[in-house]
Amino acid sequence: MYRVLIADDEPIERQVIHKKINDFFPEQVEVFLATNGFEAVDEFKKNDCSIALLDIAMPGKSGLEAAEEIRAFDPDCSIIFLTAFDEFSYAKKAIEVKALDYLLKPGSDEDIIGVFEEAFSIEDRIRKQNKEKGPGDGDASTVFDITEDDSDRIKSNIIVREAKNYIDEHYMEDISLQDVAGVLGYSDVYFCKLFKQNFGKSFIVYLNELRIGKAKELLSNPAINIKDISCKAGYRDANYFTRVFKRMTGKTPSDYRNGVLGS
Repeated sequence: MYRVLIADDEPIERQVIHKKINDFFPEQVEVFLATNGFEAVDEFKKNDCSIALLDIAMPGKSGLEAAEEIRAFDPDCSIIFLTAFDEFSYAKKAIEVKALDYLLKPGSDEDIIGVFEEAFSIEDRIRKQNKEKGPGDGDASTVFDITEDDSDRIKSNIIVREAKNYIDEHYMEDISLQDVAGVLGYSDVYFCKLFKQNFGKSFIVYLNELRIGKAKELLSNPAINIKDISCKAGYRDANYFTRVFKRMTGKTPSDYRNGVLGS
C-alpha cells in the first residue's frame, strides 16, 4: 500500500485528484488530504506518507515551502507539483527540491497515471534496497542515487517544455539557439546538447520544421500572398523561405499551394 498526500486549497480540485488516484490505483493507495501548506507538512509526517502531490499557491505556506520541509524530513519521498502556474521560476524551484515532476492543471489522466507509476516504482526500489541492506547499514547512497536520477529527469523535462513554449510563441521572430538558452538561463553548449538529446534534432532543424509546418497551413488559404506567408512563418527573406520550403518539401510554395487547392 502506497501512502499518498494530496494538498490543494480548492476542495473540488482536491476531490477530483483524490478520486482519480483511487480509480486509477484501486486498493493500492491510502490517500490523505490537506488544505494548505501547514497541513500538508503535518499530514505527511503524521501518516508516514512517501508521496506528496502539492499545489503551489496555497494560503499560509506555499506548496514550494511545504515541499522543502517534506524533503528535509524524508529525502527519499516523491514530490509532485500539480499547479496552474506555468512559470519557469516555479519550475526551477521544483528542481531544487528534487521534485519528481511538475504538472500543469488540470493534469491529463495520462500524466497523472504516469507520474504515480514512476513514484511507485521509486518506492519499490527504495524498499528493495533497504531490505537488501538490512538494518543498521544506513541509506545515504540510496537517497543520492534515486534523487539525482529523478532530478536530472525533471530538470530535462522542464527545460524542454519551456524551450518548446518559447519557440512556439516566438517562431515568427528572428530567434536563435543562443536567444532561447539565454532566456532560460543556460549556457549555449549545455542547452544545445540537451535540445538534441530530447528532440532528436538540432535547434535550427526543429525551428525550420515548425516554420514550414505553419507555412503549409497558411498556403491552404488563397487570400494570403506568399510574401506575407513568408513573414508569418518567421522568414524575413521570401527567397530564402522558398529555398528552405523546396528543400524540405520538394516543392516551391506556389507548387505546394496549387497542389493543395487543386485537390
